[in-house]
Amino acid sequence: MKQFQFTFRDDKTLEEELHKLRQWVKSNLYSKVLIQICTEILDRERIGHVCKTIERMLPEALYAGCSSNGNIVNGDFSGGSITVVCTLFEYPATKVELLQYPLQADTQESIVKMLAAEVDKRPWVKAVELLVTIRGMSMTTLCEHLSHIRTGVQIFGGGAFCEDLEKDDACVFSKASGYQEKGIVFILFGGEDFHVESSFVTGWKPLGSFLNVTATDGCILKELNNRPAYDIYYKYLHIQNDEHFFNNTLEFPFLYRYNGIDIMRAPVASNPDGSLTMTSDMSQNVKARIAYGDPWTILDAAWKEGNRLLKFAPECIFVFSCAARRTFWGNSEVGKETEPYQRIAPTSGFYTSGEFLRTGDTVNQHNVTQVIAAMREGEAKEHPEKELSMAERTFEGKVSMINRMATFIKATTQELEEANQKLRNLAVVDAMTGVGNKTAYLEKIHSLDDEISRGTAYFSVFVFDLNSLKELNDKFGHECGDMAITDVAKALKAVFGKDNLYRIGGDEFIAVFDGTKQPDPEPCFRKLEEALQSQDYADRPYKAPLAIAKGVAAFRPGEDTEYRDVFRRADNAMYQEKAAYYRAHDRRRH
Repeated sequence: MKQFQFTFRDDKTLEEELHKLRQWVKSNLYSKVLIQICTEILDRERIGHVCKTIERMLPEALYAGCSSNGNIVNGDFSGGSITVVCTLFEYPATKVELLQYPLQADTQESIVKMLAAEVDKRPWVKAVELLVTIRGMSMTTLCEHLSHIRTGVQIFGGGAFCEDLEKDDACVFSKASGYQEKGIVFILFGGEDFHVESSFVTGWKPLGSFLNVTATDGCILKELNNRPAYDIYYKYLHIQNDEHFFNNTLEFPFLYRYNGIDIMRAPVASNPDGSLTMTSDMSQNVKARIAYGDPWTILDAAWKEGNRLLKFAPECIFVFSCAARRTFWGNSEVGKETEPYQRIAPTSGFYTSGEFLRTGDTVNQHNVTQVIAAMREGEAKEHPEKELSMAERTFEGKVSMINRMATFIKATTQELEEANQKLRNLAVVDAMTGVGNKTAYLEKIHSLDDEISRGTAYFSVFVFDLNSLKELNDKFGHECGDMAITDVAKALKAVFGKDNLYRIGGDEFIAVFDGTKQPDPEPCFRKLEEALQSQDYADRPYKAPLAIAKGVAAFRPGEDTEYRDVFRRADNAMYQEKAAYYRAHDRRRH
């Protein structure tokens, strides 16, 4: 595999470079020639002229490309309008094919079905690269159906963009079907001697507390913590809801967990109602945090990825990098985060409106992310460098300030999180026993009532009450009663677990278990008696083991309409056992 990369602004340069390529191709044996074109110029006639020139000078070559927000050549920002990357595949078994389709929101499913059929016809396919016009359109359906492509096929790619970040204009084009303003190009790679490794790098770090995504509608993020989503950007970053909103928030995307990985989502616009239009769909009822770019962390992540790829020993690397990353670094320094890849192999790519990658069996749309595709033919060849190391750098200007501010933010955020956790514990933990208090219990009730209303409830309730507490208080004092309560709590925690227990009154405890794994009451009650019997009471005024009245009830679907129905049955069972205890001991209930 050989690769040639160049940037040009005029026809003379283009023809000179293509002439060199033609001479190289004629003097060497290659199985396939693939030319990838990235252009900041969104001019149909100009793009068509470039494609015709390639067809005339290299008729055997396949070509595909898209508009971009900037291009990467030789591991750095090209600074040029149009870039050409020519990959020559040397092994006869290597195959490359192009597919292209017009794309609308309602055709995504059918397009992927056609792609899947084409992939199934070609058992040699190992990877699919996609170039797609995504602005103003949800890609959720596309990603969901791409996830069903034959297992083992790697999928990666980027969204076409344009020079102006605030415009939706974009295009894709290829030898298969020409120029499309709404379209998708697939490049199929494979063969027994072809190898590919794909991955992603973010480096952005969470800022501040978790936010609950309380209302969404596709790519419209309506509410965070039950308030208009825009309020978060104004409150914490003082970003105005005006025409500059998009540019001002590019460096502060949301970070949240989705499909088992950390995904970033950036806002495209703030709407009059306070909702945010995001670059991609966001799920409801998840937790998200605003993220920020820490230069050192970003570079560290890129160099670590470089060392991982070093073992793969690629012969070329293609990078789909979000335009927000170019904005973050600036043109003069953005190459710092692609430098490690160029140290390994020729590296090219473009700055996107969104990045796509299959992780496991799931295809995700990323934002503010680098997606990397590394390729080679044949067995891995030993690289001259055994390990990549990032040179010590002194950041200057803006980046220096950001790096120092990032260190400050990290430290203060950690302090705030620790303080918030302490406050949370004070608010919901019973100080005497260490189990949940009544506030925590009421939150649990509210959660279970919500599950009942949604038809997803499955839980059981255990109720406990210490027998003869009043007698202990009267005989030995209230300090002794507190000792008895802590002893009971110790036994209950040993059997039922601290996280499931709540103290809702003086000597009243409740254990709640939800989910499919419900404890068997009888063995639990036996273990509780054993725990009470085995405790050391030597330093207690009372020497005999304590006695507890117990009751339990499980939720009955179709019968119970609220948590209170289940609790009432458990509480009644507990009082029946308490009454039996006092009858057996010939004493009045205290």
